[in-house]
Amino acid sequence: MSDSLPPACDLIASAAAALKARVEEVNRLNVFPVPDGDTGTNMSLTMDTVLTELAKLPEDALLADVCHAITHGSLMGARGNSGVILSQILRGLCEGIADAEHFDAPTVSRGLARATQVAYQAVRKPVEGTMLTVVKDAATAAAEVAASGIGLEATLEHIDAATVESVKRTPDLLAVLKENGVVDAGGFGLAILVEGFTAAALGRSVTVADVSISTGGVLGIEAVDDWNDDEYLYCTEFLLFGESIDVEVVHDFVSSVGGSELVVGESGSFKVHVHTNDPGSVLAYMTAIGEVADVHINNMRRQTAERDRDLRALKAATPPKPLGFVAVAAGEGLAEILRSLGVDVVVSGGQSMNPSTADLVGAISQVNAEKVILLPNNKNIIMTANAAATVADRPVTVVPTRSVPQAFAALLANNDEDDDIEAITAEMTVAAGHVTTGEVTTAVKDAKSKAGDIRSGQVIGIIDDAEIEVIGSDVVQVAEELAVLICADGAENLTLLAGEQLSDADLAMLEERIGRRLPAVALESHRGGQPLYPVIMSAE
Repeated sequence: MSDSLPPACDLIASAAAALKARVEEVNRLNVFPVPDGDTGTNMSLTMDTVLTELAKLPEDALLADVCHAITHGSLMGARGNSGVILSQILRGLCEGIADAEHFDAPTVSRGLARATQVAYQAVRKPVEGTMLTVVKDAATAAAEVAASGIGLEATLEHIDAATVESVKRTPDLLAVLKENGVVDAGGFGLAILVEGFTAAALGRSVTVADVSISTGGVLGIEAVDDWNDDEYLYCTEFLLFGESIDVEVVHDFVSSVGGSELVVGESGSFKVHVHTNDPGSVLAYMTAIGEVADVHINNMRRQTAERDRDLRALKAATPPKPLGFVAVAAGEGLAEILRSLGVDVVVSGGQSMNPSTADLVGAISQVNAEKVILLPNNKNIIMTANAAATVADRPVTVVPTRSVPQAFAALLANNDEDDDIEAITAEMTVAAGHVTTGEVTTAVKDAKSKAGDIRSGQVIGIIDDAEIEVIGSDVVQVAEELAVLICADGAENLTLLAGEQLSDADLAMLEERIGRRLPAVALESHRGGQPLYPVIMSAE
């Protein structure tokens, strides 16, 4: 290792300790792809075996010996899907750095690149939005800085930050995570390991515990009784030994009798993991071709029920706050801003994607609050929101917001000191009414408007979801003219929300043009990520 870092064993021990301290938190995130033990426990047990192997080494052990101990220990101790994949990440990392003379940024980059390759090869059907994505993003971050000449400490900090950001976006890649309001459990566990390693390397305390990386700003985990009896019942894993074993033949067999199959290892020592309804037939086959050890069979239906009981007990033990918020929005950028302003649950929806009454009632039920205020953020959702308020399981009021910018203003007007939900709703409604909203989109059919005849495919600018005021062929040009119009009555502040269809270059061009046209108006912009509307803007 580098002279500037503590011994490798100490760094790995710090990473393992950071994960062990967060085991239950990681366990509660486990919603994908099927219940498979406890992700945090499995990853932590895998690291425990690594530490046991490292403890056998002399203090002056060579890096190659340390890497061998990590590789062997993680394979022998791997538990569950997450533990097996973690073992392959560690194996690849060690393969990438074992021959290094210096532990520097290029070495780290090489190790993470190999870790990504080995981990993806271990899974026959890789799924993005899992710990695979997180290690890939870490490798990408390392490659970005490896050639820049920055020091090792700065490299580790860059990778650490990129890992956390990768975990934050796992719900965008995997619908089941977004539906349950969580990030990927294995990815979160991996981020904790990276942070623990980095903290020890840089001589600081572990801070990932203070980073809000769930889709709800906090770990808003719900008990979900989602077990399907058509799924395999038993998580079966064991070590398999035999010099003449053909790993592909073994993989083909476990694939034929189950799912979530993993067969990893080399040189006659393998770790086998499979979900199946008949563990006995799997073990019978394996004992016929080699020797089996460390067999673990877990009933996943019972594990799911136990996890759900624990989550319900945890929720019941947390006293509800006086007031919570539910809002509707399309686009992760908009949702993130809403959550930063205090929204507990963001329901995905908007124009052409109107949520149902049941969707809104379900969202209300997820909020741990005595009373809830609902912000529909679209004129077509206001009636649905009112209907949801009448059948919800607690007092609910509706601020009839017609756009997300109105919701921003309403939330900023909330006075936390007032416990009268009707008074708060009234104040928020007034604040929302002070916002003028502009929206840029594309016409889907020919029409007539006060701005003139419209042809299908033309770009149009709409004010307050009512009048089409600008028609053109270019998004930036229409947005510029729309901004001038909505600021015409003396607005002091203009906010731009860039949709998924607007490039960074076009956003920069729009900002520059508006700055020239409206030099006295304070301008700010955010990536809203909303579909259908390349630009949403608000003036106050």
